[in-house]
Amino acid sequence: MRRFILSALGLCASLSWATSVETYISTEGPIAKAGVLANIGAEGSKSSGAYPGVVIASPSTTNPDYLYTWVRDSSLVFKALIDEYTSGEDTTLRSLIDEFISAEANIQQVTNPSGTVTTGGLGEPKFMINETAFTGAWGRPQRDGPALRSTAMITYANWLLSNNNASYVSDTLWPIIQLDLDYVMNYWNQSTFDLWEEIDSSSFFTTAVQHRALVQGSALATAIGQTSAVSGYNTQAINVLCFLQSYWNPTSGYVTANTGGGRSGIDANTVLASIHTFDIDAGCDAVTFQPCSDVALSNLKVYVDSFRSIYSINSGYGADEAVATGRYPEDVYQGGNPWYLATFAVAEQLYDALAVWANQGSIAVTDISLAFFQQFDSSIAAGTYSSSTSTYTTLSTAIKTFADGFVSVDATYTPSNGGLAEQYSRTNGTPVSAVDLTWSYASALTVFARRAGEFPASWGASGLTVSSVCEPNSGPTVSVTFNVNATTTYGQNIYLTGSVSALTDWSTTSALAMSSANYPIWSVTVTLPASSSIQYKYINIENGDVTWESDPNNSITTPATGDMTLNDTWR
Repeated sequence: MRRFILSALGLCASLSWATSVETYISTEGPIAKAGVLANIGAEGSKSSGAYPGVVIASPSTTNPDYLYTWVRDSSLVFKALIDEYTSGEDTTLRSLIDEFISAEANIQQVTNPSGTVTTGGLGEPKFMINETAFTGAWGRPQRDGPALRSTAMITYANWLLSNNNASYVSDTLWPIIQLDLDYVMNYWNQSTFDLWEEIDSSSFFTTAVQHRALVQGSALATAIGQTSAVSGYNTQAINVLCFLQSYWNPTSGYVTANTGGGRSGIDANTVLASIHTFDIDAGCDAVTFQPCSDVALSNLKVYVDSFRSIYSINSGYGADEAVATGRYPEDVYQGGNPWYLATFAVAEQLYDALAVWANQGSIAVTDISLAFFQQFDSSIAAGTYSSSTSTYTTLSTAIKTFADGFVSVDATYTPSNGGLAEQYSRTNGTPVSAVDLTWSYASALTVFARRAGEFPASWGASGLTVSSVCEPNSGPTVSVTFNVNATTTYGQNIYLTGSVSALTDWSTTSALAMSSANYPIWSVTVTLPASSSIQYKYINIENGDVTWESDPNNSITTPATGDMTLNDTWR
């Protein structure tokens, strides 16, 4: 972890604001660290019987029940702890990290509703805290987990290599990492539930962390002589980076977080992606949406502004002042409130940006990021401002104050005992939803570290370029025959459409025509992604008029291998 002292670079905020934030950090930092450790089995005081190295999401068991271990949450939490260990900040964590490695190795091998270790099971989002499968209904698969887990372990592996422990990397870590990387390589272009577990589509966060994992995985494979894996990882990393660009919405100036779901696409997903793929050596690179890139700053403004008028606790704040933020403006889960980790994430992106500007000695303002910078200097024009100019000082000082403001907002709604729940009320700031959310505590640790000038090692984002031709990765596929018993009249025909591109992405104009050769059975055979959760419906079209069968959507999970036949009746 690298250390940059922001205040020493002339980036001090106003004394009173900075002092209040520093006071909060000095008290909340140890509480957050203890909160993380309390939720890790088997010794954690609130881990409720979790196996060694298993991270519980929260000790909450009712409304909501979060006493499970999520691959995504666990990986993000341990990435923060691994960064602390490898930087020398906390040298007591090694045994806990090794327990995490063992726990995740076990979890990888657990057969679950998404499949086995070799047939898609690595996309399973959550497990019981005794490392057994969760078999209830859920939004699955979620394809960010393998990418995040491999990233955390690669960070540890790189440290071990630099400290002469190559055998542990090759013998213990690499087999775990390779399973995850191979999954990412094969499935990155398949539909996934987003990190909020609500939308089955493509997700910016997932794509961004998958790209990082493949880049880092290729470098590690090269370092330890696993050369057979390198070509595949490199090829798909190029393709993923190309696809990543498609989320940018230039007309509205933000990243569309998910390709489905019927929402605006404005989402904390994008801010979290920026901070979890931050590479201080990549500067303000827009290709990888680095925190100080013009696209990331434009996106940040749109995201923050979307919450200014919808939360009562945000009323009365100016356009250049920090406010509480949540997952996305349309959110209704548990009341649709601000999240501690989302608000911290805004501050973290800004601290990352400030560090890069200080490092390179200038701030670049483009037509894309102009609106962001105009919040702090209404007369600013596009251009590059060196650190010796008054404009640089004005902007950096105001943005540091802005960043501190988001920490201060969370501080305002942190209870006196320092406990960080999942959310706080949009009307009065009272903590709500799951108590002691591990991810909330981990987000506090990382934002506090960034403010202190502590940053993770580079992961290889510098100098990457986008290919002129994007090549999709079809991944494993299976043949599915759809049969539906549907009585029609002359001139009517039955078609099929659904949630993936092979089923025309719910299009009625390009829906798949079905054969009536065995009327009243209408049939069509389609090649679909393997081990994927897919929704579909039949439609009746007559002279251009479309009649959908009744709700709800039909749902299937395709097998990992082999053919599948469905026999439905028109509803």
